[in-house]
Amino acid sequence: MEGMVVSRREIDEKLRQESNNLNLLKESLNKSDQLTNNMVSILSSFENRLHKLEATIVPVHKETITLQQLQENIEKTLGAFDHVISYYEVPKAVEGTIREGPSGNIEKYLECMGKIENSVTFFTENNPGSPELLTATSLFEAGREGLEREFRTLLTRHSKPVPPVMILDMVGTDEELTGDDIPFAIEQLPERTMEELAEIAKWLLGRRSLDFMNVYHQIRSNVLQRSLEGLKDYLHKKSAGSMGTPYSPAPGSAKHKLGVKDTPKRSTLKRQFIQKKGSSTLQKLETGYRRQSPMTPDMKYEEAMEVDYDAFITCVSALLKLMQSESQLMTSIIPEQHQRKIFDVLIQPGFESIIQDGESIVQAVKKSIGKHDYSAVLPLLPILKHLRSIRPEFDETLQGTAPKTRGKLAQLCASIESTGAKGLEEFFEIIKSDPDKQSNMPKDGTVHELTSNAIIFLESISLDYVETAGAMLAGGVGVKESGQASPEANRKRVSIYITKVLGALGLNLDQKTKTYADAHLGAIFLLNNYHYILKSLQRSGMINLIKLSNASVDNYYDEVILEQKRQYSKSWSKVLTYILEVHKPTSSQRTSTPDLGGHTKLKDKDRQNIKDKFKGFNTEFEDIYRIQKAYAIPDSELRESLIKDNKEFILPIYKLFREKYASVQFTKNPEKYIKYSQEQVNQMMDKFFDTSA
Repeated sequence: MEGMVVSRREIDEKLRQESNNLNLLKESLNKSDQLTNNMVSILSSFENRLHKLEATIVPVHKETITLQQLQENIEKTLGAFDHVISYYEVPKAVEGTIREGPSGNIEKYLECMGKIENSVTFFTENNPGSPELLTATSLFEAGREGLEREFRTLLTRHSKPVPPVMILDMVGTDEELTGDDIPFAIEQLPERTMEELAEIAKWLLGRRSLDFMNVYHQIRSNVLQRSLEGLKDYLHKKSAGSMGTPYSPAPGSAKHKLGVKDTPKRSTLKRQFIQKKGSSTLQKLETGYRRQSPMTPDMKYEEAMEVDYDAFITCVSALLKLMQSESQLMTSIIPEQHQRKIFDVLIQPGFESIIQDGESIVQAVKKSIGKHDYSAVLPLLPILKHLRSIRPEFDETLQGTAPKTRGKLAQLCASIESTGAKGLEEFFEIIKSDPDKQSNMPKDGTVHELTSNAIIFLESISLDYVETAGAMLAGGVGVKESGQASPEANRKRVSIYITKVLGALGLNLDQKTKTYADAHLGAIFLLNNYHYILKSLQRSGMINLIKLSNASVDNYYDEVILEQKRQYSKSWSKVLTYILEVHKPTSSQRTSTPDLGGHTKLKDKDRQNIKDKFKGFNTEFEDIYRIQKAYAIPDSELRESLIKDNKEFILPIYKLFREKYASVQFTKNPEKYIKYSQEQVNQMMDKFFDTSA
């Protein structure tokens, strides 16, 4: 019961609290309604005031906008008047600057030209018939002409031919550069001048005034050509000074012959041709194989009047470097879209002069070949080698030029290749068909001039110029793209050619031998020639090249040399007919002791027989001594070898013969018949093949 009473009390308390809360909520709602009504009243009052303000301000605002528009129109009108008036004032303002010219102040001058150009445009568009347009146009044309004159003046003033020494330094330095080195460059024009020229060129091009390009290529082309001519003159004077004779620039005057009949002349050609190689071949040949033909002073002078082929090679390299320099210079002045066309025109005179020099050399060589001067082909080898090596750089430099321009160097190479091939074929024909005249044969059996000339020629094409000669031979037989042939193919082609020439030379020498009345001198002649050929091939290393097409070439020459030694040994046959009888006892000895004691009495017939043997030996030995002392074997090794063979062949037999009869009383005057001791015979044999003995 008590619990229920407590519970009721709690419920009543809670109801009382909730009633209080409800009363508070009602009071809050009443206050909120009051505040809302107050706010609505305030907002309504504010809205009324805004409507009154708008009605007052809007007309004023509209009037202000109208006034602002009127002010802007007035300002625009005044600005337009000022702008138009400025065009009328431009000619007077810039006339002084334009009449003075752009020299020394390109930037200000171009600024003035821009103003007068704008003035011309304005009058053209707005008042085409006005006198102001004529004035502005006249002034603009005068300014444009002034810029063109300034372009010409600047370019002419600062464009100087490159000194020959500088060109040589550039060419020489370029050849010595390694991959990390910076190439030697020529400063054709000062940097400030190039900047001014570039600004003028850009302005003129923008106005489609292109005459400056003609001016540029004319002036720079002239500089290029003068640079080359100066280099040529420098090289020619230097060459003439080193030779001690006047220089003749005409290629047709080349006289460097190495014909079959003029062996001394080969020294003139070789001085120029192998000077760079440092070869001692010529010195050895000149010392060991002297020909009997004299060279007169007039011939020496004529030989000196040669084309300077080294100068041509240098000029080709110089042309490339100068063209590259011009191409680089052009990039700073001429707009890119016009560079290749201008470059093509610019290089034509200089390029053409070098090509003509090359063609003149080719024509001179053709003329010499027509006169059967096969040595004329030799200078073409270094020229062609250089052209083939430098051609990729030329092709790269000439990119973008006309096909005719790009093809000039290739045409010159093709012309040289075909001419060289003809010369090589002419050389083979001369070797094959050299006449067998007794007057042309060396009287001492030494190396024939045909042989020495042939070896010199073959060494020249096979040592430093194998690939070049191979390209020539390929061009001669119509092989396409001969310049692209592999080195192995070119070496094989040269190997076949050399083998063919040596074969023809061998056959010709065999035929020439038949002109000798003395067969043993003929054997010495062939021995000298074949030995010289073999030693030259081995010394120069040419034999390794020949083995590409003939692996047994050295064995072949060893065999023919041995055979000629056998043929030569037959020259002792008459001597041997007397001293070899020692193995056949005389008639009185057939019943005597073999030692023929001093007490043996010989019959008159036997004594006479012994006398005849000694007398015959003395006569034949003296005769062979007299004859063979005049024989020539210029190679000391071969000479000593042959003398040694003679001694080993004759001395033992003579020793037996002399000892056999020395104690036999076959005469009262033995010294009359036994004239030579073994030592004397030995000493006399040492003098064989020596005309000075």
